[in-house]
Amino acid sequence: MTDLSRRGLLGGALAAGATVIMSRSAALAADSVKISFVLTNDVYNMDGVKGRGGLPRLAAAIKAERDKGGNVLFSHAGDTFSPSVMSSFDMGAHMVALFNALQLDLFVPGNHEFDFGKDVYFKRIGEAKFPILAANLRAADGSMLPQHQDSMLIEKGGIKLGLVGTALEQTPDHSSPGDLVFSPTVDAIRREAQTLRAQGADLIVAICHCERDLRERLMDLRVADLIITGHTHDVHIDYNGRALTAESGEDAIYVVILDLSVDVKDEGGKRTIAWWPNYRIIDSTTLTPDADVQVLVKHLEADLSKELDVVIGALGAPLDSRSATVRGGEAAIGNLVADALRTKTNADCAITNGGGIRANKQYPAGTQLTRRDILAELPFGNKTTVTRISGKAIRAALENGLSQFENRAGRFPQVSGLKIIASAAAPAGARVQSVEIDGQMLDDAKTYTVATNDFMLRGGDGYTALQDKNATADTGDSLMANDVMDYIKKLGTVNETVEGRVVVQ
Repeated sequence: MTDLSRRGLLGGALAAGATVIMSRSAALAADSVKISFVLTNDVYNMDGVKGRGGLPRLAAAIKAERDKGGNVLFSHAGDTFSPSVMSSFDMGAHMVALFNALQLDLFVPGNHEFDFGKDVYFKRIGEAKFPILAANLRAADGSMLPQHQDSMLIEKGGIKLGLVGTALEQTPDHSSPGDLVFSPTVDAIRREAQTLRAQGADLIVAICHCERDLRERLMDLRVADLIITGHTHDVHIDYNGRALTAESGEDAIYVVILDLSVDVKDEGGKRTIAWWPNYRIIDSTTLTPDADVQVLVKHLEADLSKELDVVIGALGAPLDSRSATVRGGEAAIGNLVADALRTKTNADCAITNGGGIRANKQYPAGTQLTRRDILAELPFGNKTTVTRISGKAIRAALENGLSQFENRAGRFPQVSGLKIIASAAAPAGARVQSVEIDGQMLDDAKTYTVATNDFMLRGGDGYTALQDKNATADTGDSLMANDVMDYIKKLGTVNETVEGRVVVQ
């Protein structure tokens, strides 16, 4: 998605603080300081795909800006430790090493930083050589996390920038942060902005991993001058004459650069700041990959290939793992994954979240599937689990899975052993019209065994119904991806198709 809009470009002054927006003519006439913000977010893959994106091209963009000798700030708005094929092996260590090499100026944790649990997160943060900002993230006892900062005050060309970062509020629903506490984004930014202004900040820059609606709200509330975001995978710039928001898509396919012309005046002993933005959106296909970073990436990929490029089966029918497919309805690849879980556990049925299938790829019939393919599809390191719950709880779980159908949310249920008829027109929570399990109508009072993944069993993606008060569960130690690979090996040829397991009318 690309969203480029300008609202009231010649708008007037900010109501709070000493910052004002100046007209373009005034900016050009003034002796302005130029500050360039190089943005990235949601970078999962080391190298590009079909000549687009990846760390070597991103490095080239950053180097070109720094070589100009100006005031450059390189920020990452979160999501990079996971998911990827490589992260299935090293839990994101390679991405930390690569961003260390790129000399990242600041980082805000996204929800995917916690996919391997709290302890792995802290291990990765311990390897980072860049500042970590997360004003709304605390330990269970309310204390600051080691190596984290709420905000920081830096100077670029004589301009004092107050930087505040916030993590995704909904991380406990999307990932596995353990007992870490994520407080409201708006409150955290307001608190830090007030402190930074008191310390002399000329401009407040908020770097947030947040949902699209919150990004818009932050701009309307004017809690910061610049709001740099991640999470939505949009290429987005919006400027209303008072505040600016920007996001840089995903995987560095595009690199967004914000150039601020900032003018400082002393009027009667009062310091006044005026600024005007310019935007550049760089298509990564125009960039020549940085040679040094390319060597690092190729070395990592060569080690990975020895383990991953092993054929495990063939496709007798096509598979489609594109996001809209696995989140928007029954998908053949979802059936494959759910069937593998059910077979492994001998459960009555299986439910897995479509958003856990990640490669966003089409496989034609005849494709030779490899370990790499399956780990790209299931990169989170989730474990296969079994829970014993009532039919009523299963129905509630399916209602949750369909509750955000219109938004193509990741909670959409891919199932095995179930046949579900649902109404998209019905309100969320009342969409499931009928459920059959193994050919029989679901009995709300009966107890069934349900295979799923440990993320969902913990209530991830809103699947709290799997934690029914009468439930008993076996979390096990079996990796979901390994179970799917074993299932494919036994099949030899995969002939999964869409067969009416989930029908949304």
